[in-house]
Formats: sequence, structure tokens, C-alpha cells
Amino acid sequence: MIGVFANQTKEKQNGDKGVKQMANTVFIKPRHRVQVKPGAVVTLGQAAQIAAPDGGLIRRLKTIPLYRIQPSDKNIVIIDMMQMIRAVFDVDSSLDVQMIGPSQTIIEVVYEKRKVSTASFVLVWLLLFVGSAMAIMNFHEDVSMQRVHRHLYEMVTGQAVDKPLLLQIPYSLGLGIGMILFFNHWFRKRINEEPSPLEVEMFNYQQSIDQYVILHENKESLRPLDDA
Repeated sequence: MIGVFANQTKEKQNGDKGVKQMANTVFIKPRHRVQVKPGAVVTLGQAAQIAAPDGGLIRRLKTIPLYRIQPSDKNIVIIDMMQMIRAVFDVDSSLDVQMIGPSQTIIEVVYEKRKVSTASFVLVWLLLFVGSAMAIMNFHEDVSMQRVHRHLYEMVTGQAVDKPLLLQIPYSLGLGIGMILFFNHWFRKRINEEPSPLEVEMFNYQQSIDQYVILHENKESLRPLDDA
């Protein structure tokens, strides 16, 4: 009987210890990229997601300042998980901080964009329009597309003509429709949820830029050994 009571007491103590330990556990998941304005103070709640059993503790941790944006920072700042852990321990060293997800957050400083004049917009639009038209025409000239249309028209109808409009007009319309379907956009409207090849390439390009920025903008990862 005494042994059973002792085991129950030990299990209760272990349970109380586990509950207490869980109450002091904080889970922090750094966000990949955050946009802020110049001169802003980046807080832990902005740079990461926080989970804890106590809602009051979460609200208190979210207000912890991590970094103030300086003019010398330009447009990119890296905050790694060690800065977040140190900031949490400065507030409460008894907390058990568990980091999950990325090991750093990219802080992008967004400056106010200058308005584009109508003349500049029209000029850029004309340059892109003429440039793309010239590229398509040069490609068709290289592959002798007009001669191909003539041969196809003659094979189908048995008549030789200089301008097979019956093929050229649908081909021109299909070329434009094909470009719209390929890029999956009609102006700013997306046709479906599937990303276009251009969006996939832009995503890969952005991932490469982020990796470069993380390695070269993080002052802690570039610190010389003599300064440690």
C-alpha cells in the first residue's frame, strides 16, 4: 500500500513537472520575408510566429523589439534566430525557446515609390511592343514561315497564292491566344491557379537571390574570427 502511494506521488510530481515545463515552452517560427517602412522598429511578432500555452505571454513576446531600421541598411536586413532567442531571454530567461522553420528572416525595407509619368509609361510600352514585334517577325523570317504557309495552303487547296490569308489570320490569332495561355494572365487577371513557366522561373530566381542575401548580408555569418 505504501509502495502504491509512493508511485502515485512520484507520477503526480512528474506530471506537475511536465505541466510546468510545458507552460514555460515557447515555439518560434521565423517568417521568410517581412516588409517594413524606413525607420521602423522590427518586433518579434512581426519577424516570427509565436506559439505558447499562455496567451498573455504571447502578447508580451510579440512586442519585443529586435532591430530598428537605419538609413545605412538600405533595403535588406537579416535577423537570425540567435537574435530572437537572445531578445526572448532578455525578457525572461526561464523560458524554454524552441525554434522551428527557417533560421533567419529577411527584412525588406520598402521605400515610397515615385509615380511614373504618362509619357514614360507610353514610351516604355512602345519600346516593348516594337521590340517584341520585331523579335517575332525576325523569327518568322528565319524559319521562312510565309513560304511554309504557302506550301501548306497549296497542299490543302491545290491552289498557289502569294498571301494565304486563310492560314495566316488564324495563325496570328492563335499566336496571341497561345501567349496568353502560356503566361496564364490576361493583363492582371489570372486564368487559373496553375503558375506559368515565367512565374516558376521568377520564383527560382527570387530563391537564389534570397540565399545570396542570407549569406552575404548576415553580419554574424561573415564575422572574422579575430572579432569573435
